[in-house]
Amino acid sequence: MGQCLPVFKTHYLYGKNYVKAEKRPRTSNEKTAQPTKIMKDLLYKVALTKIPLVGAVTAKNLVSYCGGAKEVFEARHKQLKKIPGIGDQTAASIVNQAVLEEAGRELEFIEKEGIVPLFYLDKNYPQRLRHCSDAPVMLFYKGSANLNFHRTIGIVGTRKPTPQGISICEKLVAELAPFGPLVISGLAYGIDIAAHRKSLKNGLETVAVLGHGLKRIYPAQHRKTAFEMIGQGGLLTEFASNVVPARENFPMRNRIVAGLCDAVVVVETAKRGGSIITARLASGYSRDVFAFPGRVKDKLSQGCHYLIKSSLAQLVEGAADICKVLGWDESKGGDKKDARQQELFYALTEEEKTLVDTIQKAEEIGVDELSFQLKTSNSELAALLLNLEFQGIVRSLPGKRYVLT
Repeated sequence: MGQCLPVFKTHYLYGKNYVKAEKRPRTSNEKTAQPTKIMKDLLYKVALTKIPLVGAVTAKNLVSYCGGAKEVFEARHKQLKKIPGIGDQTAASIVNQAVLEEAGRELEFIEKEGIVPLFYLDKNYPQRLRHCSDAPVMLFYKGSANLNFHRTIGIVGTRKPTPQGISICEKLVAELAPFGPLVISGLAYGIDIAAHRKSLKNGLETVAVLGHGLKRIYPAQHRKTAFEMIGQGGLLTEFASNVVPARENFPMRNRIVAGLCDAVVVVETAKRGGSIITARLASGYSRDVFAFPGRVKDKLSQGCHYLIKSSLAQLVEGAADICKVLGWDESKGGDKKDARQQELFYALTEEEKTLVDTIQKAEEIGVDELSFQLKTSNSELAALLLNLEFQGIVRSLPGKRYVLT
């Protein structure tokens, strides 16, 4: 742990012939061009991720105490030291602003390659992930899928699956296709890549969460699939463009997979490994976790059996079990409202209709904000929301937040 893997056959994701672009001198126009306000704001946001010894939780504390990313870098050493978790060394790193130069180089790559940066306070940041306390401050995204799609499912498993494991994975994706979920995994060997490829084949959008920067693809053998996913899903990472694959990155990657999903499905896994980590994280985030059982003495069934026996996962035999728990009705493409939900809508009271309209406009909203907008007491609102949940019209998320199902 904590050391880079000895050898990686990686290919640069962008640039001619997949090789790293050579540095070139700036032109006079580039030297004198003034960055826009948006780019300046983004510069400070990216710079937050470059501060040594500052993780997601501390970075959010900095923003909360100072009032914004820019304000963090305008604060004085003495002010910064008053913030919990900030010592002399970290305060000095912020004050000397050397990380702004690194952030500037990252912005060049982002702009050149059409990367979408997602700051944790941005509206288009994945809403499911935002409510996880350890969610990344910044994500970098290359793709076409909506990360806030109303149906998302993670499929994970061992890197060395049995033929039966591959078959189960592919059958699961095929059975999920009519429900149209966004399929999320990690682009790794084995179950991950099987889930991505079967999703592409079945017309489902699929997103890979990477354990490295977007300047490369690892493993290199999955490069072709990764490029297909950009047009039918996407590639997502919290790591800067120059970060290489390293062992410690992959457990960090797993928390993003867990946080992005409504549910995580484990197909095959031993008792230890990334899939068990992902399942534990998903359970901790109040996500549904499912696991396929296998033969008692099979090593790659032991992890799934452990999750089921520990009540960390529900036993499933196919997509029907998963969709029943999640309340998914079959709707081709996953983007049409269920006929049953439409019928229920017309049977709602005026108060309930107003509540549903408010949630729909916000896409996701907290109970306090609902109470303020509708001028309704929390107790009255709780009763309305509970009734709508029973009817399958709204769904509660961690942090007392609500979305339409």
